[in-house]
Amino acid sequence: MQSKATTVAKYLAELPAERRRVIKAVRNVILKHLPKGYEEGMQYGMIGYFVSHSVYPSGYHCDPQQPLPFASSASQKNYISVYLMCIYGNAEHDAWFRQAWKATGKKLNMGKSCVRFKKLDDIPLKIIGQAIRRVPVKKFIAHYEAAINDAGRKHAGKRTAKKPQKRRRNNSKEGGI
Repeated sequence: MQSKATTVAKYLAELPAERRRVIKAVRNVILKHLPKGYEEGMQYGMIGYFVSHSVYPSGYHCDPQQPLPFASSASQKNYISVYLMCIYGNAEHDAWFRQAWKATGKKLNMGKSCVRFKKLDDIPLKIIGQAIRRVPVKKFIAHYEAAINDAGRKHAGKRTAKKPQKRRRNNSKEGGI
């Protein structure tokens, strides 16, 4: 659920006590391992960690007014989530993350970038911290730009490529019209 809170402190204050405890624990791990160049703030109604416009003026391609998202955490209706954009679209980092998580023996409930869990014991905080620490700002920006450029080339190819024309089928017995 998106919050209307404008600061991290306000976001935390509006959470029920148990959810606040879990989000604070995740937040502490992220902040402890967050490489230089990232900032914390509210983004998309969640606690966000991002590359600010002062470092990456282009911002997020979906909404250039937004800084480039790197990670975030949120209290959703039925679970708590950690979004790791540093894993999304990065096959090497994704494989490392899944293998490291599996080695903990904990069940992984994950989409493309969203890790979902219900309580603090469900999540290996050490792995979250390592996933964050593994991606310095310059590396994240380089991967992001490569992905955007690749997507742009694929999209442009779809626009310019002609679709093959369907062959008309002649169903008449005599081969005529």
